[in-house]
Amino acid sequence: MAESTSKHVAEDNAEPWPSKRTKLDRDFSTSGTKVERQRGVAPVKAEYLVAPLGSRRSNAEAKPDDDAAEAVHHTKAGENEGKGQKRSKSKGQNMGRDFGSSRDAIGLCSSRATYPEFSPKECPFGVNCKFEHNLRRYLEHGKRGDLKTFSGGLCPVWEVWGICDMGWKCRFASSHMQEVELPDGRMELTLTVNESKKAEIEAEGGTGESHGVVNVVSTAQKQALTKRKMDLPKSKVYLAWLEQSSKEREQEPRTTKQAIDDLKLDAASNGVHQNSTFHNSRDENRALYHEPPFLPSEKRRIYFGPETPALAPLTTQGNLPFRRLCVELGAQATYSEMAMSLPLMQGTKQEWALMKAHQIETTPPAFKGEDVVHAYDNAKDLKFGAQIAASKPWQAIQAAEILSTLCPRLRVIDLNCGCPIDLVYRQGAGSALLDTHPKLERMVRGMHAVSGEIPITVKVRMGTKDSKPTALKLIERLMGSQADSAGQKGAGSGVAAFTLHGRSRQQRYTKRADWEYISECAALIQRINEEERDLADTVREVDQRSQPNGKVFFLGNGDCYSHVDYSEHIKNAKVDSVMIARGALIKPWIFQEIETGQYLDISASQRLEYVEKFAKYGLEAWGSDEIGLGTTRKFLLEWLSFAYRYVPLGILEHLPPNLQDRPPAFKGRNELETLLASDNYKDWIKISEMFLGPAHKDFKFEPKHKSNNYETNAEG
Repeated sequence: MAESTSKHVAEDNAEPWPSKRTKLDRDFSTSGTKVERQRGVAPVKAEYLVAPLGSRRSNAEAKPDDDAAEAVHHTKAGENEGKGQKRSKSKGQNMGRDFGSSRDAIGLCSSRATYPEFSPKECPFGVNCKFEHNLRRYLEHGKRGDLKTFSGGLCPVWEVWGICDMGWKCRFASSHMQEVELPDGRMELTLTVNESKKAEIEAEGGTGESHGVVNVVSTAQKQALTKRKMDLPKSKVYLAWLEQSSKEREQEPRTTKQAIDDLKLDAASNGVHQNSTFHNSRDENRALYHEPPFLPSEKRRIYFGPETPALAPLTTQGNLPFRRLCVELGAQATYSEMAMSLPLMQGTKQEWALMKAHQIETTPPAFKGEDVVHAYDNAKDLKFGAQIAASKPWQAIQAAEILSTLCPRLRVIDLNCGCPIDLVYRQGAGSALLDTHPKLERMVRGMHAVSGEIPITVKVRMGTKDSKPTALKLIERLMGSQADSAGQKGAGSGVAAFTLHGRSRQQRYTKRADWEYISECAALIQRINEEERDLADTVREVDQRSQPNGKVFFLGNGDCYSHVDYSEHIKNAKVDSVMIARGALIKPWIFQEIETGQYLDISASQRLEYVEKFAKYGLEAWGSDEIGLGTTRKFLLEWLSFAYRYVPLGILEHLPPNLQDRPPAFKGRNELETLLASDNYKDWIKISEMFLGPAHKDFKFEPKHKSNNYETNAEG
């Protein structure tokens, strides 16, 4: 724990939490007062409430908008506006948030940043360079003073890797610099390297990539994409075939229900058997059908089971440091933040940064050893997958081939078909694909064909409207259980796994997830899997290139907030595993609870240790200079905007906790617990300053929701 935090941390006085206890003592006050449980409000014990239940202060005036958990950075101010439409209200959101900047007062030239004082690299701009070349002037006037928050001022990057690539710009530079006397008597400032630590990392088989990060795409590769010079042979051939097939499909006879009824009516009037007329039409379609130009490569086997809880793709919050923390706490599958296919194809730096993963995410997931997948090799499996969104087949197909070429350390490529954000939806991506099943099928088949050994998975919602769920029909189509326009049946699209979020696009994150509908979809997938298995045993052998794993896995998603929720979904809904989103943002140790099968009453000091870990991991990922410090602070505050909603188990009257319950205003069991529960963003900044020091004068942070943006008023 950082030395600077010692004065902020009080002793945790709460007694250890019984692991199997399901109800707390109700007689919690000397007056004998009992609190009746209110729907949608967390049942906090009376002695911890700071205002009576039902008062204005005890209940949040507005619920936080959980669109932040999925694709919020694709949202723009006024995105709901259209021609002839009135300007829509932001419903409590701070739109177009400005985070300011965090930069040195005087910038140091890169030719000096990591070199000794008197032997720098030659600057290509010479006297015309606009950055500082005098190292001592930069250290005295150009940067803020070094921090002492970690281990008495030790740089967390240098401590782990033996070298800090930020050099003199590092806000902990004093811990890895020294002044040495040269033979001519001058005193020179030099950077130090921990050679023993470097040797230790190399002996452990280090990846050789920056700070244990994999899937690093070089600048040259991104430039090749920008200039459209990257060769995509598979996509080129497949898209040409797809275009030709589309032209021929336009000339095919109609095979809609109305067209079939018309054929049957004509046949009856002419005295011809109805079925023969219909089958003749289908035979014509078969004659027009052409096989794809090549078969997909055989895919790497993957596995999902009760022992593999998955962390959902979370834009902004699902960054590399947070995923790394969750894996340490027991997450067995992780996904990148949702990346848009077109910027990936254009070599956009920000989009390719989303593909980076920590080496801990390349380790195999948990596996009990049951032979549920033919030829599955757990040692070759890994945890990290990429999620992309696309509005057109050519975008999805080319992006899949690019990813399989440049980022081989991927478990899966997941196609997002559930993002409800308006800007994404209007482009025809995300949940818009739920209304265009034929287009979505072409996407999945094409991605499967060009992705090499990387399997393709799909994440969907129930549908776009509450009253019209379409996921059952979509799953049936992608698994090949429906006949296509050529009369073909049983040829699956190649999807290796489905994840279903039990809400519609219209619902967003309101109401509870519909696990009954998820259960129906699970039963459908199980039935089709069994039919395929029986067919393989009696008629033909399944081609693993079109049927990855020999079965299709199914994950449920929505409102999982405890190991009890997780176990019930596995048992009752019959899903293979559960994907966890907001539950992990609020309490990332949910994965530990699932692994141990018990509630964990995590103390305030333990929670602060997780914050410290995130800060260290952020500095490793984004740099320990002023810019990296500001980036780490921004993402830490974004996480704290969810984490404050956690209500400690020790102050609850009833279990289990509910994700949809909003906490009333309460005080914790100590000052630190109260601070961590604050919904005032200025308190979140105070927490960040325990590890990252005072915020830069130009740094800004606006919480996503206006209800967190207020000044605390003193009460008499």
